[in-house]
Amino acid sequence: MAESRLLAFEDELICSLCLDTLTDLVSLHCGHSFCLKCLTDCWDHSQVYCCPQCKRTFTTRPELHVKTGLSEVVKKLKKVELCPPPPPAQNYVGPGDVECDACIEKKFRAVKSCLTCMASFCQTHLQPHVEEDAWKGHKLVDPDANLKEKLCAKHQKSFEIFCKTDETCICMMCVVTGHNGHKMVELEMEREEKQKQLGVTMSEIRMKLVEKEKTLEETRRAMEQMKISWKREVEKNEKSFADLIHCMKETRRKVIERIREQEKKEVEKAQGVLKQLEKDMEELKRRDAELKKFAEIKDNVQFLKNFSSCCVLPDDGDSLSFTATADFSFENLRKELSCLKKSLEKISQQDIMTWTPSGYEAPIFSLQPPEHRSREEFLQYFCPLTLDINTAHRLLRLSEGNKKVTCKKTKTKHPDHPDRFQCWAQVLCRETLAGTRCYWEVDWSGDITAIGVAYKGISRKGEECRLGHNDKSWSLWWSYLKCFVCHNDEQSVISAPYSPRVGVYLDWPAGSLSFYNVSHTMTLLHRFDTSFTEPLCPGFYLGPDSSVTICNLTPGDH
Repeated sequence: MAESRLLAFEDELICSLCLDTLTDLVSLHCGHSFCLKCLTDCWDHSQVYCCPQCKRTFTTRPELHVKTGLSEVVKKLKKVELCPPPPPAQNYVGPGDVECDACIEKKFRAVKSCLTCMASFCQTHLQPHVEEDAWKGHKLVDPDANLKEKLCAKHQKSFEIFCKTDETCICMMCVVTGHNGHKMVELEMEREEKQKQLGVTMSEIRMKLVEKEKTLEETRRAMEQMKISWKREVEKNEKSFADLIHCMKETRRKVIERIREQEKKEVEKAQGVLKQLEKDMEELKRRDAELKKFAEIKDNVQFLKNFSSCCVLPDDGDSLSFTATADFSFENLRKELSCLKKSLEKISQQDIMTWTPSGYEAPIFSLQPPEHRSREEFLQYFCPLTLDINTAHRLLRLSEGNKKVTCKKTKTKHPDHPDRFQCWAQVLCRETLAGTRCYWEVDWSGDITAIGVAYKGISRKGEECRLGHNDKSWSLWWSYLKCFVCHNDEQSVISAPYSPRVGVYLDWPAGSLSFYNVSHTMTLLHRFDTSFTEPLCPGFYLGPDSSVTICNLTPGDH
């Protein structure tokens, strides 16, 4: 802008002598202006004093006076001319930027979007919204490429209201035409509420993330322990098999050595018999030859005279025979080796991972979520429970606001109800638990009590309705004789000290049901690992004169 002003007054600001911007401007009576130095030098070399531009002559040399004010203006304009123009405040639109709707040729990057104008503007075209009073009331937001989505498709008006009844954004025309009687709030108010809900959700996600990290760490730790244990088992088995192989080799060596000794002994015996037989055969051959000669004698007297002595057979001596014998049984050895082979084949064909010989406890590696160590951690999942009188057997009495149940010897007059247990003295709670984690504690007394959970569809009649003795319930049984857990009529006795208070932790999504001995520490009694398919109801079985009380708990209880 300064440059354009300078060009407009170029003739007045240029010295005709040096052809440069005027310096120390002086003017003559004819109206022309020059630099003080240029005009002085011109007149110093001339005898005539005239205007260098119009040639007007002065009789005397005019006295020159610098016009200070005008000279200062020229100096300032000259400085402005020398300064480079400032770079544009905005940039051209690039990838991911929102372009200015007001730019005609080259599009600049938008710095704001106007929800009133439903358009986006660069820094230059945004000025009216900042400077003009008529536009200052418009609502400006960060650049948005999807302004059309903020318009009501029906009325082409911007969304200003949130209808809580229909859970949708609406314009002012929608308020009048189609949402009469609906609950409506401003968008900002609904955003604040939803922001709070989002914060709660994010907090829950972070808690779950922490739990998952704990589970991950516990799983890694269990995996490392498992690797160490299995490595130890491999080493033990390698040693066992090495010992077995060594024993078999040693036994093989001894058996072969024994057989070789026996072979040598019997061979020597056989060789002695062979030598004697060969000797006897030589003697017989010699006598046969003598008798052959004797038979050829012609003289009868000589033949008869010597016949008696020649026909005597040689003495055979001891009877020679050979029978191979062994001082141990080959058959017994083969039987023993056959039994050993069958045992090894049996081990090889079995599933080693499920083979647990009697009296051996296989190592257990829990890959379940980590057990909560402190009672406070359980209490954050506390679930208040109330006994359902419509399910209570007629031997049961409910009291203390349906928090306590006692088994009596006489039946009460409970009205008939399809949910009431008919055979066993049992009762369920009103609450159904599914898709979450819950914790509760009960105090019990008496000779026999069962604490557990059941699907609501558990039978109410017959033997099969007893807690834990069907596939629809899981239970922990306490009695003066023993403590055991039961599911699908399969009992497992557990070794546990007497505990008047039992804590129950249900992790329905994980399929885990745990029973704890509650004292100064939490001791795990047993945990069922399964897959729940229906909501569960806490329930209790009571023997004669037994009672169960559901405890009221809050975080911080001890």
